[in-house]
This record gives sequence, structure tokens and C-alpha cells, in this order.
Amino acid sequence: MSTLERVRCRLKAYPLALDAGVAAGVLVCMVVGSFVDPQGEDGVTWGVRSPDTLSLVLITVAAAALVLRRGAPRTVLAVTGTVALVECVTGDPRAPVAMAAVVALFTVASTTDRATTWRAGLLTMTVLTGAAMLAGPLPWYAQENLAIFAWTGIGATAGDAVRSRRAVVDAIRERAERAERTREEEARRRVAEERLRIARDLHDVVAHHIALVNVQAGVAAHVMDKRPDQAKEALAHVREASRSALNELRATVGLLRQSGDPEAPTEPAPGLSRLDELAGTFRSAGLQVEVARADQGTTLPSAVDLAAYRIIQEALTNVQKHAGPDARAEVSVVRVGPHIEVTVLDDGAGDDATTEIGGGHGLLGMRERVTALRGTLTTGPRYGGGFRVHVILPLKTRAAATGEPA
Repeated sequence: MSTLERVRCRLKAYPLALDAGVAAGVLVCMVVGSFVDPQGEDGVTWGVRSPDTLSLVLITVAAAALVLRRGAPRTVLAVTGTVALVECVTGDPRAPVAMAAVVALFTVASTTDRATTWRAGLLTMTVLTGAAMLAGPLPWYAQENLAIFAWTGIGATAGDAVRSRRAVVDAIRERAERAERTREEEARRRVAEERLRIARDLHDVVAHHIALVNVQAGVAAHVMDKRPDQAKEALAHVREASRSALNELRATVGLLRQSGDPEAPTEPAPGLSRLDELAGTFRSAGLQVEVARADQGTTLPSAVDLAAYRIIQEALTNVQKHAGPDARAEVSVVRVGPHIEVTVLDDGAGDDATTEIGGGHGLLGMRERVTALRGTLTTGPRYGGGFRVHVILPLKTRAAATGEPA
């Protein structure tokens, strides 16, 4: 940011100080103008004159009123216009008090509508110019009288131009913001539609082919002993259906991949059966991990098994990244009725132990996995230091309960 922009921002933050500075500048200009005499004996020459005491008082009052021009522009215009009117009628030599009225008229024009600007401008020009021509000490055709008409018109016109430009800029900014919101909403809508379409395609592929595999496998099991030829044919149908399902799944999921994404792994999805192996990888990396399990003999659905494994993996990764070099982690897996509970605790004292809550994707990914399985996730700092991740997952998923494919 440049120095000029910093000054502009600071002045906008203190509008009263800005108005006081403007009033001081106008006061200096009016005082200097009241002592300067542009009329000389040999034509237009510069000289010095002595203003009246009343003129100096009117100058001070008009300048003081300008300090409040932003809060009450019409009132300030009325005060400065009245002071300028008195000066036009009584001033001899005349002081440039009308300058304050011009500034006040500019403020009214820049902060109100065009109709108000027209009314205020015509009234100010008519009253001040008419009073100066008809009741002032100078002839009606004097240059000073015409200058009052010109300067009040310039003030109203300049203020209206500033207001119009500000309105155009605000309209452009509003259109840009509206267009940005529209683009974001359209992008979100298209993403949602694409996700729905892909989910529908996946459901159709899995439901059709798995149902076919199930039927053919049942046929093969039924005729295996008596009619092995028919069982062999049924198994061939199973193989063909599974191959078609894999091809269609690969094509559908390929729509979600980008050109630089790695190929999907072909080994089985990990689960809690590999928990000791997972803990060993973290121990080899320097993290002290203790594992306690009370779920022996529990058969978990594949989705729950994978989700529990990934949650523990992500939680231990966060411990290693944020909890400090001397942190210890405890992992417990317990079956409680129809649920499996997974808890990951650490005693780390790292300052950034909870940064994943606000800005990262780790806890967000955990929450999405748990929500998809209709479980609950609780995360937060522990009393005395450290962090806690607690997950409750149902052993019976919705797909298993309804008999639909997972």
C-alpha cells in the first residue's frame, strides 16, 4: 500500500478530523482573501486591504460550521448560506464568505439525490446572487456578483458528479459481487448434481451386477454336486458379471480422477486387523504408541472396519505432526453393545495441537467418514494437555440393515 493510500484510509477512519482540516483550509483561504484587494487604480493589480470586524466574525462562524458538514449537510448549508447572505449585503469591502457556502453546497450535492441538489443549488444561487446584485454595496453587474453565481453552480455540479461516480462504482462492485456469488452457487449446484449422478451410476452398477452375481452363485451352489456342468456355467456368469462390474466401476470412478492422480491400489482395503502393523510404523518413526483392544471376536462391516482404521491413522498422524517430539499416544478399541468405540489420546504439549480443527482437512475427513456411517465423533483438548479423538460407530450399517449393496 502506498503512502497516499495509507493516508486516505486513515482519513476515512476519522471523518471528523478530515472535516476539521477542510474547515481550517477554507478558513485560511477566506482570511487571506479578505486581506487581498485585486482592484487597483491602474487596472487589475494586487494590494492589501483591511476587512471589517463583522466580516472576520462571519468568516469564523462559516468555517466553524463546516466541521459538521458531513453529519448535518443541509443545516450547515443553511448556516453558511445565511452568513454569506449577510456578508453580501453588508460587506464593504466584501470578504469571500461565500466560499464556505460553496463547500457546504458541494457536500449536500454529493450526499443527497439529484432532485435535492437541484433545489438546494437553485435556491442558494438565486438568493446569494440576487441579494448581492440588489442589496449589495457594489453595482449589480460587478464581477464579484457574477462570481457568486458561477461558484455556487460549480459547487452543486461538482458534488452531483462525485455522487454519480460513487453510485456507478458501487453499482459495478455490487454487480461483480453478485456475479461472483452466482458463479459460486452455480459451481456448487453443478458439483452436487455431478455427485448425485455419479452416486446414482455407482448404485445402479453395483446393485445390478452384485444381484446377478448373488443369483448365479446361488445356482452354482445348488447344482454343484448333481450338475457340475451347469454349476460351471453359472460360475462363468459370475466371473463375467464381476468383470463387467469392475470395468464399469473403474470407468465411473475414473471421472473423478485427474490426469496426475496415482493409480488406485489393488490390495484389499485395510482394517483393524492391521492395527498393530499401523502402530508399528509410527513407533518406528519415533512416536510412542500403546494399543488396547477389547473387541476380540467382533466381525465389523467393511465400511466400519475401514473407517475405524483410517480415523486411527489420521489421529496418530496429527499426534506426530502437532503434539511435539516427546508425546505419547494411546489407542483403544472397545465394543460396547451394538457399537464399536475408538479412542485416541495423546499427552502432547504442542502449541498447534488443535490447528486441524480450524484450518486442516484431517478432522473434517474423520467427520465425513463418521457421518456417512451415522456414528458420532468427539474431538477436543484434554484437561492438563493433549488431545482426544473419540468415535462411536454402529456395527450394523444402514446398507446392511436394509439389505442393499454397501
